[in-house]
Amino acid sequence: MEQRLTGKVAFITGAARGQGRSHAILLAQEGARIIATDLCEQVPGVPYPMSTPADLDETVRAVEAIGGQIVTTRADVRDPEAMADALAAGTTMFGGVDIVVANAGICDFSAADGDISPEAWRTMIDINLTGVWNTVRPALPALRARGGGSIIMTSSVLGLKGLDNMAHYVAAKHGVVGLMRSLAVQLGPANIRVNTIHPTNVDTPMLQNDAIHGLFLPDIDAPSRDDFAKVTTDAVVLPIPWVESIDISNAVLFLASNEARYITGVALPVDAGALVK
Repeated sequence: MEQRLTGKVAFITGAARGQGRSHAILLAQEGARIIATDLCEQVPGVPYPMSTPADLDETVRAVEAIGGQIVTTRADVRDPEAMADALAAGTTMFGGVDIVVANAGICDFSAADGDISPEAWRTMIDINLTGVWNTVRPALPALRARGGGSIIMTSSVLGLKGLDNMAHYVAAKHGVVGLMRSLAVQLGPANIRVNTIHPTNVDTPMLQNDAIHGLFLPDIDAPSRDDFAKVTTDAVVLPIPWVESIDISNAVLFLASNEARYITGVALPVDAGALVK
């Protein structure tokens, strides 16, 4: 069977591990050449260990192991020049870009009435919202030059609903939806489709760490993965505690492919029913 993305080039941020790595592998399996970026260092204030250069190296190994082509750059989505340079390096090698997956993001739980410092607010908005814009903006001329393409932005179920102790995260993820809807209108005549994906909890290092487990289960000393699973299962309709990275990657692949050629301006939940809970 013909690969769905043969001849395409995909620009993916936050590709060192988790969802981003999964996206890179699946899109490469479907024939896309991959331009991948990640910060690969700790951001002050983020309560869990972030990706490392070794993680990004593993993404390269995994893509190349299936016969894929990939070029990587360590770059901070908060830095528009760094993102433009990373994309330019990839398009120089691969000749252009057709798919943009703005996946990089952070998570933090802090109460709005005191715990969210100005620095924490700024960091969240800079990475989770402005970072999406910094990813998309330099790609627009290249997408136009290809006669169109697909932009996929990772939001969250919290881009469509609220939750206590996450005002800065919720604001950023709602902002991504607004950006998507505006760009979908503006870029549609150029045959550039723009959509958001809204995951529920995903089984990645961003979720599975002592800091996040402790925030959800403050009354348990050193809560286990199984303890945490009981809490997260209560947040969705289907009988699961979380989805897997491949579940989000499958949605990314669909939106990137010709199967979704007339889908734009859509906020697509992959949430196990969290939004109807």
